[in-house]
Amino acid sequence: MALSYKARRRWSLVILLVGLPAYIVAAVTVMNILGRPPIWVELGVYIGLGIVWALPFKFVFRGVGKADPDAPGDQSE
Repeated sequence: MALSYKARRRWSLVILLVGLPAYIVAAVTVMNILGRPPIWVELGVYIGLGIVWALPFKFVFRGVGKADPDAPGDQSE
């Protein structure tokens, strides 16, 4: 089931404004519970988690920054 352009824009905003901060808090909490590893290991984990969070939402973000493909264009003839 494909999402419309407007639905993808709305979901991308929800993911960025609600989901990403919640994911950051969860990642920091888990790292603090596990103990503080060396800084290079911690940096690698945060970089990895920063990439991994977006993979499931790749289809939502695709094409959101472009113009609406379903909108009536500027057809001057």
